[in-house]
Amino acid sequence: MTATLDLAKALLSLRSVTPDDNGCQDLLADRLQKLGFQIEKLRFGPVDNLWARWGEARPLVCFAGHTDVVPSGPVEKWGSDPFTPAIRDGKLYARGAADMKTSIAAFVTAAERFLAEHPQPKGSIALLITSDEEGDAIDGTEKVVRALQARNEGMDYCIVGEPTCVAKLGDTLKNGRRGSLSGSLTVKGIQGHIAYPHLAKNPIHLAAPAIAELAAATWDQGNDYFPPTTWQISNIHGGTGATNVIPGEVKIEFNFRFSTASTQESLQQKVHAILDKHGLDYDLEWSLTGKPYLTPKGTLVDALSDAIRRVTGLETELSTSGGTSDGRFIADICPQVVEIGPLNATIHKIDEHIDVADIEPLSEIYRQTLVNLLT
Repeated sequence: MTATLDLAKALLSLRSVTPDDNGCQDLLADRLQKLGFQIEKLRFGPVDNLWARWGEARPLVCFAGHTDVVPSGPVEKWGSDPFTPAIRDGKLYARGAADMKTSIAAFVTAAERFLAEHPQPKGSIALLITSDEEGDAIDGTEKVVRALQARNEGMDYCIVGEPTCVAKLGDTLKNGRRGSLSGSLTVKGIQGHIAYPHLAKNPIHLAAPAIAELAAATWDQGNDYFPPTTWQISNIHGGTGATNVIPGEVKIEFNFRFSTASTQESLQQKVHAILDKHGLDYDLEWSLTGKPYLTPKGTLVDALSDAIRRVTGLETELSTSGGTSDGRFIADICPQVVEIGPLNATIHKIDEHIDVADIEPLSEIYRQTLVNLLT
């Protein structure tokens, strides 16, 4: 048993299904307070958030993560109770083992060891922990970032503990994420009898050429870190259910996963231009759920890459793949944000787990990164 494994098991034993923290942050706060961290509990709506900071000097290195987990799914399909951590065949099983309570435990033990070795580092350390990452993500990290922003409290480097690795611990770190921009499009026509098409206007037929052009459009070329931006329809619905009625409208839900080579405004303008070009009568509502962000190679990427090399012997690969994370909010007040955590193969699955042999090395990667940045 190691300190990191012990703390991970304690966190995993707490049933913190989003947005319920269920005492996880209190456990962390007690541990961090003993190190000299100043503890600030920030509750917004039903969501608990923790801002813990050691020191006032810059640079400030922040570890960010979430204590909430997704529901377990059918408990009877698990090899053991999902909220009673169990070790079998060298693996730690529990909901949240990979996503991402083990990372949070590793944050804490890395800070403990680092401060014991370097009681007067050249900078400060913080933890930003939320219980609203797996849910709506409205009252969690975004609200904490706004609160910090309002009092001009920024960060210099942020390490998010999301599970990023593919085959071996340390093989992949995320140095950016694509943005997510959704649209809800309603194309209007005139409802009528299928046998009298001259008395109706079929909105599906009218929309089809525009859909084809949108699907074939080149939005950008991507860049060294991101693939080209894509546009995809997620849902399309038109009709009354009857086979002899031309519908009066068709509704199309679509999404952009877009890189830093595009902006929200450039994508919206191009969509409207294509729809207007085809003379459509339409309504379009937009929803931005995440802006893209990118941390190019530099101080933080180099510090983490060196730490991973020292601990695992691997040359880590930079990636911007996958969905969104809370890094999208933190990037507003922190110029360098990188995600690194355990393997992601079992996240959100039945029998989620992490290799026990990876737990202490993960903490050591975080500790060595602190050494690289603050000494």
